[in-house]
Amino acid sequence: MKGVILKMIAWNPWHGCRKFSEGCLNCYVYRMDKMYGRDPSTCNMTQSFELPIKRDRKGNYKYPSGTKFFTCYTSDFFFEGADMWRNRAWEIMKERYDCYFMIITKRIDMIASRLPADWGYGYPNVEIMCTIESQQQADYRLPIFKALPIVHKSLCIEPLITPIAIEIYLWNWNISHIVCGGESGYGPNIRPCYEEWVERLYNQARRNNIPFCFKQTGSYFIHKNGILETVARQNQFNRAREIGYQDFDIESL
Repeated sequence: MKGVILKMIAWNPWHGCRKFSEGCLNCYVYRMDKMYGRDPSTCNMTQSFELPIKRDRKGNYKYPSGTKFFTCYTSDFFFEGADMWRNRAWEIMKERYDCYFMIITKRIDMIASRLPADWGYGYPNVEIMCTIESQQQADYRLPIFKALPIVHKSLCIEPLITPIAIEIYLWNWNISHIVCGGESGYGPNIRPCYEEWVERLYNQARRNNIPFCFKQTGSYFIHKNGILETVARQNQFNRAREIGYQDFDIESL
């Protein structure tokens, strides 16, 4: 490993989303909201909406320059249900130009119409990470993502539910890093992650000099020898580290 690359503060300006594609089948937000009797498909602004610009009693920002924010992790930043709040969120990111914001989204085809008017070629403090879960979604999303005017781009291949070939899409553009992981949760609908799939992606990334991190095994991990390993949620990060396929480590994502 080459050290920690992602250690972030969670910023959740709104909560709630609608399932969008096959990767959403066992969404952890839906599982969590079900436990508390909430409707996860209803999008609501949260009390932490202005978290990055909160100030202390002396008038200083509570979060110092250089803070990295993992943005909108219990929704999708480009979810149409949050259209009324998104411009204000962009303003907050612009105000905190000295901080870094990572946005993960499946809604790649909605980004262009929801960028701020002064976007140009992208806010230099914003990274957008395209989520891919299957070959079908890679073939659809990556050409759109590649064409978008975004300075910092990365890929989140999670949950990995099919073998995926992405190398043809990695040529002639800059991907800062790739994160990969299996599907968490328990029950008959949870799809296993195969080590062969992870290794294949890892090799594609290495051939194109893109840092790669196998983030978590998911609940059901099938090794190259065919053995199925059931991994408790609290152990999935550590098991991924033990198995390998990591050019960097992650503390929060």
